[in-house]
Amino acid sequence: MLASRTHSLERCLDLAIQNYPKIREARARHKKQKHRLWEVQTTPYSQFSLRAGLAVVPSVNGTSVYSPNSDVALSSEMALAWQVGLQGVVPLWTFGKIDSAIDAARAHTAVGEHQVEKAKNELRLSVREAFYGAQLSRDARLLIEQATTRIDKYIVRMQIAVDDDDGDEIELLKLKMHRAELNARHSEATKNRRIAMSALQFLIGSKGRLEIDDVPLEELGHSLGPLSRYMTAARFHRPEINMAKAGVQVRRALVQFERSRYFPDVGVGLSFAYSRAPGRADQVNPYVNDVANFLSYGAGLVLNWKMDLLPQAARVAQARAQLEEVRATEAYALGGVAVEVEKAFAEAVDAEQRLSAYREATGYAKRWLISVQQGIDIGTYDDEDVVDPAKEFALKRFSLMQATFDFNMALARLALATGWDDVASG
Repeated sequence: MLASRTHSLERCLDLAIQNYPKIREARARHKKQKHRLWEVQTTPYSQFSLRAGLAVVPSVNGTSVYSPNSDVALSSEMALAWQVGLQGVVPLWTFGKIDSAIDAARAHTAVGEHQVEKAKNELRLSVREAFYGAQLSRDARLLIEQATTRIDKYIVRMQIAVDDDDGDEIELLKLKMHRAELNARHSEATKNRRIAMSALQFLIGSKGRLEIDDVPLEELGHSLGPLSRYMTAARFHRPEINMAKAGVQVRRALVQFERSRYFPDVGVGLSFAYSRAPGRADQVNPYVNDVANFLSYGAGLVLNWKMDLLPQAARVAQARAQLEEVRATEAYALGGVAVEVEKAFAEAVDAEQRLSAYREATGYAKRWLISVQQGIDIGTYDDEDVVDPAKEFALKRFSLMQATFDFNMALARLALATGWDDVASG
């Protein structure tokens, strides 16, 4: 069994990005797109074909004027013959076909890169939620155990007083009820911690027992700025917006590609062929077509022009329509992201205000509890007077922890909405 090891949030984020299957999947797609770009860049200059053959043919002597052999496919005298040929075209002018195809492939590769970033951002949110949830559950259990220890002390003393007919049985029942509620909350916190740790273990790809650093849940140090700052950050960092922009570049390049197909391709044609049949007489007369023994090579300008102008006009119109479609998608993405940023910002502001309010309320509850405990020690308060302040202090402490979790997660969602991870990094 592997030994347990503690992990910080930063370590968990790094491991998740290294091991999470969805990240590997996105990286594989991006790698495929990069190889596709290389294919597009090299294809125009790789239009060469090589053909070769080996056969057994009858031996033939003589010339085109006289031959002692007859025209037969099989004879008693057979010999090997071979032939090899290479031909291709090097493009010179394509009127933008090559450049526009490369631009489209390069922009499509950028889409894949932003898809990887999108997957990373979503993963970071999930890791933070699991990590903060594990911290919250652990801190809640410690709080409950401390409150239980404190309450048990007073329950014993109050029980003795009630047994001696010198205490308030109603207050004792209230304290026992609060004690039972703490047991339920402790069980709930244990369940939530198991769920959070299981999720975190899956996200980071850990195979042994996982433990996080023994530090309490604390609020992130990021100070909220104006909404405009996060709107601007989203326009620069949000992967979905950059994907939409890259998609527009792809479609724009494809429109240019379709337009360039109105024009021909001009290039240098190259050819080489060699054939040898030792069993056949070599015909040296230049006016005789000798298909068995020859050497040929050549180069020259070639032109290829597909004259389907009307269908090509339709293809150009289709490409323009697809460009308009992607532009509409870009506008939709900009508007949708703006709504997401505003929502995440509003949630962060609300979480910050609730955190401040619960921090203040917890301070008051603590002062109340301390005052009552001091009064019990000096005899100005009875043991049953601790019931309400002890309960309120525990509840306010838990509410403060929950508010801290909510604030951190609100910043994490704001980081996801803007694509600016520094928001949730402290």
